Amino acid sequence: MPDSNFAERSEEQVSGAKVIAQALKTQDVEYVFGIVGIPVTEIAIAAQQLGIKYIGMRNEQAARSLPCCFWPRSHPRLGWYGKCKRELLVEACRLYTKFSARPSSIEAVPFVIEKAVRSSIYGRPGACYVDIPADFVNLQVNVSSIKHVERCMSPPISMAETSAVCTAASVIKNAKQPLLIIGKGAAYAHAEESIQKLVEQYKLPFLPTPMGKGVVPDNHPYCVGAARSRALQFADVIVLFGARLNWILHFGLPPRYQPDVKFIQVDICAEELGNNVKPAVTLLGDINAVTKQLLEEFDKTPWQYPPESKWWKTLREKMKSNEAASKELASRESLPMNYYTVFYHVQEQLPRDCFVVSEGANTMDIGRTVLQNYLPRHRLDAGTFGTMGVGLGFAIAAAMVAKDRSPGQRVICVEGDSAFGFSGMEVETICRYNLPIILLVVNNNGIYQGFDTDTWKEMLKFQDAASVVPPMCLLPNSHYEQVMTAFGGKGYFVKTPEELQKSLRQSLADTAKPSLINIMIEPQATRKTQDFHWLTRSNM
Repeated sequence: MPDSNFAERSEEQVSGAKVIAQALKTQDVEYVFGIVGIPVTEIAIAAQQLGIKYIGMRNEQAARSLPCCFWPRSHPRLGWYGKCKRELLVEACRLYTKFSARPSSIEAVPFVIEKAVRSSIYGRPGACYVDIPADFVNLQVNVSSIKHVERCMSPPISMAETSAVCTAASVIKNAKQPLLIIGKGAAYAHAEESIQKLVEQYKLPFLPTPMGKGVVPDNHPYCVGAARSRALQFADVIVLFGARLNWILHFGLPPRYQPDVKFIQVDICAEELGNNVKPAVTLLGDINAVTKQLLEEFDKTPWQYPPESKWWKTLREKMKSNEAASKELASRESLPMNYYTVFYHVQEQLPRDCFVVSEGANTMDIGRTVLQNYLPRHRLDAGTFGTMGVGLGFAIAAAMVAKDRSPGQRVICVEGDSAFGFSGMEVETICRYNLPIILLVVNNNGIYQGFDTDTWKEMLKFQDAASVVPPMCLLPNSHYEQVMTAFGGKGYFVKTPEELQKSLRQSLADTAKPSLINIMIEPQATRKTQDFHWLTRSNM
């Protein structure tokens, strides 16, 4: 006699939305960010029913910075798109993602999503794209036809060739003016303990890239960030730990570097090795594992870079002079304030464990030189492509994790006034979910530079704004803080250091509501003059 229960189970139906949600849940997806519309709404609801948190964004640009964002083990990105009926975005996305695919059936969805998750976290992390045809979402299929795939395995740990490690150690030992550059790849690899041991045990100067800040604390005595240009220009051996020789590092080329500088590249991505400059040594593998290999090699023969060398003396002198110049700018009492005055007072009050998110032009560039990071993976900014509009999305994602895992931890989002405009409506998202975010909008009335109210009014006497206002100018004294108060958060409009100190102190003390501090600065304010000379090593 046929098993009636088996027959009932085999005939039980399940929607595509639930299959998608279950596939995400199986891969340990905890958070989904997006903008719903038919039929994506059904996926979001199904995800919530399984315990996945859905955060509805207001702006596609911010949402796409974290399209289906998850932290199964770190912070790669996975995106799906359910707007089109089988229109092919797959090929368009293939150029910009690690994996791009469209499942051929609902039954294939768990396999494709597992592959997307695995691709996003294996090797160098990166975005993946899964195209879900709209008619799949509400399609009903037999439960028995769905084969759920297990959670993907943790990324394998690869190590560099032993001979290459020996060669690299020898090159470093023979360096007269060594420099370590710590990139965000080192942060992703959780290499902070091994890299800090390498720095401290062998007295090596280091320089963090923007998102490599905090792998070794910025206030560490061997951090030479305050002498960045001098360190890059005169180092004879540079070790790159998960840092790319792109525009942020001037492509590794003269005159920013010595023509004969030797690069040692440590990277998880083979395709990155040798980009722009031919390295002296390449160490392909997990950055934490490779750093431990270097430590083991150095331990074979006791060695230490002399802390009283001429190179260290040069770097310390340059750090001292640059820090004095920045301090002088920060101490100026003239109003409106300049960037350095603002960031000096912000830095004084920042919690050591806060996440710092930053985007903008001068705001981001100057801010990263003043605002300190003491912990790894606690800074997010516009990144390699300098993409504006990602800041509030990053802050929302960081705040969701902080709220769930470290109650009381704050997210400080430092925005230029132009950058804030890209995704400013995400303030409503911040208030809707009551996230522990303090927004600092550094307002100079423009992009790079703007004008004060009097100059603005004078310009408009001659012609209309579209004809006479320079393209980089924004409306003077815009009250961005009112965007926050409109949605129930706290807003502050500040013009003086005292007002800034008070508003930041109040914002940090108020853990019940998000805040936005609109900080007015001198419209023509810029960064300090760069003391950069095209010198040879002999006349340094």
